[in-house]
Amino acid sequence: MSLSDIQDRIAKAEAIAGRTAGSVKLIAVSKVQPDARVRAVLDEGHRCFGENRVQEAAGKWPDFRKNFDGIDLHLIGPLQTNKARQAMELAQAIHTLDRPKLAKTLARLAQEMGHCPDLFIQVNTGEEEQKAGVLPRDADEFIAECRGLDLPVKGLMCIPPVDEAPSLHFALLAKIAARNDLTGLSMGMSGDFEQAIALGATHVRVGSAIFGERVSQ
Repeated sequence: MSLSDIQDRIAKAEAIAGRTAGSVKLIAVSKVQPDARVRAVLDEGHRCFGENRVQEAAGKWPDFRKNFDGIDLHLIGPLQTNKARQAMELAQAIHTLDRPKLAKTLARLAQEMGHCPDLFIQVNTGEEEQKAGVLPRDADEFIAECRGLDLPVKGLMCIPPVDEAPSLHFALLAKIAARNDLTGLSMGMSGDFEQAIALGATHVRVGSAIFGERVSQ
């Protein structure tokens, strides 16, 4: 598999779903990938990437930005409040807004810094105890709370349980987004992004299918 293969599959899935060509953004998940692999994808012209950890992103992307214009960095892993400022300095989007304390911290920093990345609220659609995210029944209230803080909430994000049909979770996320007038849906990964596109995904997160298996640290 390669970047062009994934781009072709996304284009085909858009067409089958009757979506506008280019309406789905491919986030190339570069966490724990060697710099050489990331550079190869940058050399191919791709600019939208996803990182899980602020610390890793900080060690990688400032140097890449010196050599490549237009990098669009998305943070897709759990965010600690003490890393929020650094995250806001590095990223164009944060996909894991999941609790009031983090929302208040981001709002305070946005006032202080004069800008804020695009935000996606993570919804724990499977209601899994070990997973981050607001519960579906609490999502409407949390979305309203974030909007009340003047945060730029663009959409919702989910990671379906590994042992359940992902399409059920994508449909639930789309339903919550629609009733809250949110257009962004960050859902779908290497194994299920075509299903996600069929159900309205605007951002898909694909790593190993582009870069190869992760290198253990």
